[in-house]
Amino acid sequence: MADIQTLSDIDLAALLCSRVCHDVISPVGAIANGLEVLDDEDDPAMQEIAMDLIRKSARQASTKLQFCRIAFGAAGSAGAHLDLADAGEVSRAFFSDDKTSFEWNAPHETREKNQVKLLLNLALMASTSIPRGGQLSVAVNGDAFQVRCSGDAAKVPEKTITFMTDPANAGDMDSRLVQVYYTMRLAQAGGYSLVITQEGADIVMKADPAARAAA
Repeated sequence: MADIQTLSDIDLAALLCSRVCHDVISPVGAIANGLEVLDDEDDPAMQEIAMDLIRKSARQASTKLQFCRIAFGAAGSAGAHLDLADAGEVSRAFFSDDKTSFEWNAPHETREKNQVKLLLNLALMASTSIPRGGQLSVAVNGDAFQVRCSGDAAKVPEKTITFMTDPANAGDMDSRLVQVYYTMRLAQAGGYSLVITQEGADIVMKADPAARAAA
């Protein structure tokens, strides 16, 4: 994992806010569209379709916000610990859909807040490698974290690889790439190194605690 140039607090906050807005704007927009249909339609069948859209989109928005609160937000006071079981429930709701199956293998215990944030951000990084869906599995073994994913045309985004190995040539930072940057910052702060490997058809992303143990 290459050294990275630190973003200013203002730029990091702005880009992470853009990332959260990008995640929730679609379901929130769908809720607004559903409400417009309810206002304009007298047909009971159309009204029921609109209500189904509103219910589904509200669940999606809530799921995304709950995940982002832990992955990007404070999620408690400074120095707080977070429950891995709670993080697993939030992650399962966030990642599981018609295209993707999700597994969470972690002990029922609390961990340092930034460790949990690192784990969720590692899973989010891995999910970008299976845009058509597939399997996503998260495992915690002591201080070591591993996310394994596989699926049709699974591939780590080129910009992610470039940013992790040669950030100076990764291009302009945006609301998608900032999530990779944030994951790397969390790893550095916790004394972890990040490693991406290809094992057959599987892509494996690891947070190696060797640097943490040596610190």
